[in-house]
Amino acid sequence: MTPALLFPAEWYPQSGIQLTWPHENTDWAYMLDEVTACYIELAREIAKRERLLIVTPCPEYVKQLLQGVVDMKAVILVECPTNDTWARDHGGITLLRDGKPCICDFKFNGWGLKFAANLDNLITSKLFAQNRFDARYENRLNFVVEGGALESDGAGTLLTTSECLLSPNRNGEWAKDRIEAYLKETFGLQRVLWLDHGYLAGDDTDSHVDTLARFAPDDTIVYVRCTDITDEHYEALHRMEEQLRSFTTIEGKPYRLLPLPMTNAVYDENNERLPATYANFLIMNDAVLYPTYRQPDNDREAAEVLQTAFPNREIVGIDCTPLIRQHGSLHCVTMQYPKHVLR
Repeated sequence: MTPALLFPAEWYPQSGIQLTWPHENTDWAYMLDEVTACYIELAREIAKRERLLIVTPCPEYVKQLLQGVVDMKAVILVECPTNDTWARDHGGITLLRDGKPCICDFKFNGWGLKFAANLDNLITSKLFAQNRFDARYENRLNFVVEGGALESDGAGTLLTTSECLLSPNRNGEWAKDRIEAYLKETFGLQRVLWLDHGYLAGDDTDSHVDTLARFAPDDTIVYVRCTDITDEHYEALHRMEEQLRSFTTIEGKPYRLLPLPMTNAVYDENNERLPATYANFLIMNDAVLYPTYRQPDNDREAAEVLQTAFPNREIVGIDCTPLIRQHGSLHCVTMQYPKHVLR
């Protein structure tokens, strides 16, 4: 029986995907051509399979970029001012109430007041004002949370990280038990699994769960494993792996754990390590888009693991080397909407 309130898993049937397009007033300005090429490839692969909602202050310019490359019949262009491009974190989060979609508009404050977010925090409400969703609007602006911090199995369990949700610059006055109670009530959850370990150097998000561990169907968790004891991540990711092994399903059974490879270290122009991760994949109706980093062996191994986790979906790699330069990857720039949501 379907519960009255459901936070669907990402593999729940979808109506489309949102991208928020980079422009010259974002942090991408210094490498705009390079990152735009990555977005065009993302748009092409998404529009082959589902509808694509593109949020941009310059819709005509984006339309010109995509003409002849992307199936424009699948594209919805929406004019809207933006600070940046991380749709996973400023996008609305869809719940199902008695089977009908409602989109929760949580407060986005630039990952704990690290970056300007005044425009991005208004995107979801502006999309509603433009009648883009066939869903109810739910104002949740009293609570700070990003989509990348929440991982649902669609069956009452939420996976998240304590470092992110308990960070003082998000909901600092809220204790852990109050946050957990709020999450359970808001998302219709039976329980919250808190990951207390795991991080990636260069991560601005305070360890979003979608960079570390992800649910997949059939009681599966796909996660990043580090096997190099000389790597700075080894200890934290080893502890994360041990904690994942201690988790059980609602029925009390161990999860099937599928480890993804750790990428070889990727550095920026200042020789600072970037948070490259294969866990930042996007689940679509018939495909999984996953980030590659110009590391053929690791890229191939990651694809094989994801094919095991999602045997009935096509596994499609997209070079996200440009995206990681701004400390995010493929899942971070996308937001899925369940079926019947996008008009």
